[in-house]
Amino acid sequence: MPNISRPPKFLKDLLEARSPSGYEDEARSVLTKHVRSKADDYCVDSMGNVFATANVKSSPTLMLAGHIDELGLIIRYIDENGFLYFDTIGGHDKGLISGRRVDILTDGGIVKGVTGKRALHLMTPEERKKVPELHRMWIDIGVSGKNEAEKLVKVGDAAVYDHALDMVRGSIANSRAFDDKSGAYTVMEALLRVVGKKNLKAKVVSVATTQEEIGVRGATTAAHAVNPDVAIAVDVGHATDHPDCNKRKHGDYKLGGGPIICRGPNIQPDVYLRLVKVAEEKDIPYQLEAEARPTGTDARAIQVARSGVATGLVSIPLRYMHTPCETMDLEDIENTVKLLEGFALSLKKGEFQYGVPA
Repeated sequence: MPNISRPPKFLKDLLEARSPSGYEDEARSVLTKHVRSKADDYCVDSMGNVFATANVKSSPTLMLAGHIDELGLIIRYIDENGFLYFDTIGGHDKGLISGRRVDILTDGGIVKGVTGKRALHLMTPEERKKVPELHRMWIDIGVSGKNEAEKLVKVGDAAVYDHALDMVRGSIANSRAFDDKSGAYTVMEALLRVVGKKNLKAKVVSVATTQEEIGVRGATTAAHAVNPDVAIAVDVGHATDHPDCNKRKHGDYKLGGGPIICRGPNIQPDVYLRLVKVAEEKDIPYQLEAEARPTGTDARAIQVARSGVATGLVSIPLRYMHTPCETMDLEDIENTVKLLEGFALSLKKGEFQYGVPA
């Protein structure tokens, strides 16, 4: 496959949308624009999960899930000088927070700011060795005091880093929030590619889930609502093809190596086997991951929904996870779409319907 040197418009729009956990409105608007008119059914629930469906009356039911929320900050206090103090939404590396441009989501629109802390020159040698605590960092929005700040920003407003999508070389790109806008894109794009196809026998429900970064909350309710026979969660996985990563501890995964198919207790064996079969039949490169316990993804919630769901996990290789700017190969994203499309089209009536009479 030739290098993908430009990102699809749908993916680009999702990456540019600001959607920290619990504040996913911008990403939902992107999905409405690109998916709603093409899906057989489209709806949003009270958690903000987006459901797009193809082949509504068929069976078995396949659920594809990728989360649209991302890491963020939430304003907790505004001091007398107009500096904003915050807490983190999701798991941040605190050493990377300061000195970053941020977009604050407010009722009046985006307010620009920069995260700050005391300069290195003003620290003692011992202080320089420590990662600053959150209460020793702030957001500077360039105001003269608290009154001016409160006209722009309220306690409870959320913020995200301002790091736009940028192509590095060939199909390699970096951006804020590849985790997991890439996964949300793949599950929706796969649905768009199978909707209306005569050889689609299954009902496919692609779900852009919310609040994954704070405890797979959207997937928990979405899986209950969909009640699928089989499901695949799509998230990002650690690419270990960079310096200072012990492959004996973390496995061997590389950008451009294709989607990572997971094995372990969180994964139903028949789903894993079908994913591998589809990849090999369609010449899609893939990598294997072993996970000894419930994964830190939507798969952990989906597997145990209702009476249990035959669940798989596909991860897209990613460097620098949970940092302000992450790196991916667009070819891996495209190959993940092809794998999901092939899996959906491979399903036949009665498959994965455990406990249902044939």
